[in-house]
Amino acid sequence: MLGLLFVKWFSTALIVVGVSMAVVRLGPRLGGVLAGTPIVLGPGYFFMLNEQPPAFVAEAALGSLHAMLATLTFCLCYVLLAGWFGAWGSVALAMVVWLPVAAAAASLPGGVALGLAAFLLAMPLALRLMRSLGLARDTVSESPRWSDLLMRGTLAGVIVCLATVVLDTIAPAVSGVALSFPISMLTIALTLHQRHGAGVARATLADTQLGMLSLVAFSTVMAACVESLPPALVFVLALVASLLVSALLWFLPRWLPVTASRDDPGLL
Repeated sequence: MLGLLFVKWFSTALIVVGVSMAVVRLGPRLGGVLAGTPIVLGPGYFFMLNEQPPAFVAEAALGSLHAMLATLTFCLCYVLLAGWFGAWGSVALAMVVWLPVAAAAASLPGGVALGLAAFLLAMPLALRLMRSLGLARDTVSESPRWSDLLMRGTLAGVIVCLATVVLDTIAPAVSGVALSFPISMLTIALTLHQRHGAGVARATLADTQLGMLSLVAFSTVMAACVESLPPALVFVLALVASLLVSALLWFLPRWLPVTASRDDPGLL
C-alpha cells in the first residue's frame, strides 16, 4: 500500500513540476492556458481507471465536470478579492467559496450534457466580468524557484492519493470533485502575488479561465465514454481532446486574452 501511494504521489508530482516550469517561463497569457491542462486530473484518472470499475469512473468524471463550476468561481473570487487583500488572504477566501460551490455542484442532477451546458453558460459570463475589470498583464520572465515547484507537485500528489485511496471509499463523485481542486490555480496565484504583486497574479488567473476548457474536455470525454470503450482508449481520447483544446487556445492569440498587454497597444 505504501509503495503504491509513493508511486502515485511521485509520478503526479513529477508531471506537475515539469508543466509548472513551462508555465513560469511562458508568462501570464500562455502560461495561464497551459496551467489548465489536466496535470492533476490526468494522473488521478489514470490510476482510477486501473483500480475502479467503469461505472465508478464515469460518476467520478461527472463529479469533476460539475466541480469545474466551483473552480471557475475560485478564479473569479480570487481576481475580485486580490485587489483588496494580500496573497494569503485572497487565496484563502477564494478557497472558502470553492468548498460550498463544489459541494453543491457535486449534487447537481443530470448527466454529462447538463454539466457541460452549465459550464459553457457560466464561462461567457465570467469572461465578460473579467474583461470589464480592465486588467492589464505584464510578461513575467524569471527562473522558476524549486521551492514553489516542489510545493505545487507535493500538494498535487497528495490530492491524487487522497482522491484515489481515501475518498473513493465514500462516493465516486467526491473523488472526482477532489481531483478538480484548483491546486495549480491556487499555487500560481499565491506565488505570483507574493513575488510580482496582485496585478500579475490577477491577470494570470483571469486568463487561466479559458484554459479550464481543456479540463472540461478531459472530464466530458472521460464521463461520456468510459462505460462503452476500453479504459486505455478512453484515457487517450480524453487526453487528446484536452490537448486539442489547449492547442486551439494557444494558436488563437487575438481571441485568447481576457486581459490586455501593456506592451501591445492593439489589445488595450
